[in-house]
Amino acid sequence: MHTVRNYIGGEFVEGDGPLLDVYNPGDGGVISRVPMSGAGAVDEAVKAARAAFPGWAATPLKERVQVFFRYRALLEANIEELSRLIVEEHGKVYEEAKAEVLKAIELTEFACSLPQITAGEIMEVSRGVECRVDRYPLGVVASIVPFNFPSMVPHWSIPNAIALGNCMVLKPSEMVPLSAGRIAELLAEAGLPAGVFNVVNGGREVVEALCDHPAIEAISFVGSTRVAQAVYRRGSANLKRVLALGGAKNHIILMPDADPEMASSNIAASMAGCTGQRCMAASVLLAVSHTDAILRRMVEHARGAVAGETLGPVISREARERIERYITEAEEAGAKVLLDGRGTVVPGREGGFYVGATVIDHVTPEMKIAREEVFGPVLAIIRAPDVDGALEIENRSPYGNAASVFTESGGVARYVAERASAGMVGVNVGVPVPREPFGFGGWNDSRFGVGDLTGRSSIEFWTRSKKTTTKWNREAGTNWMS
Repeated sequence: MHTVRNYIGGEFVEGDGPLLDVYNPGDGGVISRVPMSGAGAVDEAVKAARAAFPGWAATPLKERVQVFFRYRALLEANIEELSRLIVEEHGKVYEEAKAEVLKAIELTEFACSLPQITAGEIMEVSRGVECRVDRYPLGVVASIVPFNFPSMVPHWSIPNAIALGNCMVLKPSEMVPLSAGRIAELLAEAGLPAGVFNVVNGGREVVEALCDHPAIEAISFVGSTRVAQAVYRRGSANLKRVLALGGAKNHIILMPDADPEMASSNIAASMAGCTGQRCMAASVLLAVSHTDAILRRMVEHARGAVAGETLGPVISREARERIERYITEAEEAGAKVLLDGRGTVVPGREGGFYVGATVIDHVTPEMKIAREEVFGPVLAIIRAPDVDGALEIENRSPYGNAASVFTESGGVARYVAERASAGMVGVNVGVPVPREPFGFGGWNDSRFGVGDLTGRSSIEFWTRSKKTTTKWNREAGTNWMS
């Protein structure tokens, strides 16, 4: 067992705060310790980033992305190790961990394509006069990431922000700090100059220091809605760009004409995949009219998620207790538990933080389990008389991350897609995550700020535009632009 260190100015350095235990959620054992750094470490990281910025910003974009071509190759070469690291610190089953690294590779690929899609605009706006637009990096930026995807979510920001010429300070979740250190090593091996990428471990004090530091120009955040609001308010109050992605309460509308096997298997995978610890997981199923046969088949698919084999643990003992409390409160309020994951124990890993796949029927929209983010392998079924009744329930949710509909009707699919109050919509897709180059981002209380965090939209967030108007031709004469 080793102690996690911060990464500042191209070197690993000791943290400046007390140490917090890092657990393997699969067996409950302590695997490392992470420093709870403070504002001093943030300031040192920002100084290193500021020192590196002039040289990095002056490097042509086509040269900057060469680092990420090499980095992508290193991710591929080390995919086994990176996947095992996620399994160790987060508890994901291996296949899910590997899929996470593959998504990080895809995000890096998009950054490699930036020279082809960020070329400046130029136009002759009147005789002898041309205007052009060029993009420039912001400077030092920060990214605050959650525990549920130790590798993928950091890559929502790292490749694009840095390839576009910024220098970054990353704050990983103190629950899963190991992957961030390995990312730093691989970026250095790929040739990223010292100081361009820095890692400061810690908790609330680090987040607040990042929001307050006058030299940080922009902050991206992914986490709960409560903290996303706090980061957005504090960072914006300090005149920074902030894009903060919050929580979710994703609804799936199940129509009676849905393909039984496709719908049942996809819905079960959406609610139980990654142990439900993802902002795109299905958490409420709005069953319209006569769908009982599909629901029974869906429960059977969910029953096939075996804890310790195809279903990993949740992140902590406290998370397990909180999720089980939601289930118990729903049952006490009159809901019917069709599949109960409470009290799940994996032989040989009795200390692990497991919750089995859980399906609860006859939930009402007023119940807490229908309104609040559970963040576990739990699906609440609400019965709806028709598609408009289902949409009314979905629209009342303060969140707006994702929504899906399972149907064989193109008309119903379009009707739902147009009326769902969500930034990402799926048709016969349980986890409607847009693939690159399309951006990731929700609506309402699932996002604070303008734009999306990935894809083309991220270019606007991580850069600022400079407009240049030029006249060389005397014959252009004098006009209002002169």
